[in-house]
Amino acid sequence: MELMNINHLHASVEDKNIIKDLNLKINAGEIHVVMGPNGAGKSTLAYTLMGHPKYTVTQGDVSFLGQDLFELKVDERAKSGLFMSFQHPEVIPGVTVENFLRTAKTSITGEKQSVIGFRRELIKSLQSLNMDEGYLLRYLNEGFSGGEKKKNEILQMLTLNPKLAILDETDSGLDVDAIKIVAEGVNRFASENNGVLVITHYNKLLTYIEPDYVHILVDGHIVASGDKSLADRIDNEGFESFVASVV
Repeated sequence: MELMNINHLHASVEDKNIIKDLNLKINAGEIHVVMGPNGAGKSTLAYTLMGHPKYTVTQGDVSFLGQDLFELKVDERAKSGLFMSFQHPEVIPGVTVENFLRTAKTSITGEKQSVIGFRRELIKSLQSLNMDEGYLLRYLNEGFSGGEKKKNEILQMLTLNPKLAILDETDSGLDVDAIKIVAEGVNRFASENNGVLVITHYNKLLTYIEPDYVHILVDGHIVASGDKSLADRIDNEGFESFVASVV
């Protein structure tokens, strides 16, 4: 089943063209990884797909589950099954993790969540991420370490169970143990019924995740696609040869 189809996408930020003729198709059951040097447009792609007002689509179209993605408001995209984890998650004082997740789940499903049943499922996910129950009572991301913020993003993904999860630099700033835990969360989530788009600069996360496709993004468009061996090549050689190919 096709989840998302990106056709000749162009997007800009403050009148500067960042995404340039980008094409990508993601089917259910697939894990795609987008890698690229700093400034290639990786995060711009994620924010554009999610509908951040700072990013303007100038050309192209994107379908998500058969719908025109750009006709949907941000909350409608989320309710349709699109999820994004942020490279720099926001701090929300006064709102506990548990209340935030229960409200989000209710909003997306349209069904009120049982306090006891919902907490039971949350605890299962917490245990898989090596997080204790005390996290549920803390204010969202307030005083969280970098690793705790990223694990909390994965907790949100597991709780909301989207059709397509976009993970923007989820592995940045994490130590090896935290990367492994985050990867285990992704592997637990991934199934034949959903898809994952991992955006990263390094291949550390790929030590624990087996992607179906790896794409190299340079200057706003995909210049190469392949399997995990492409990421290994980047690890050994860097992005220099790919950057040179578009200069």
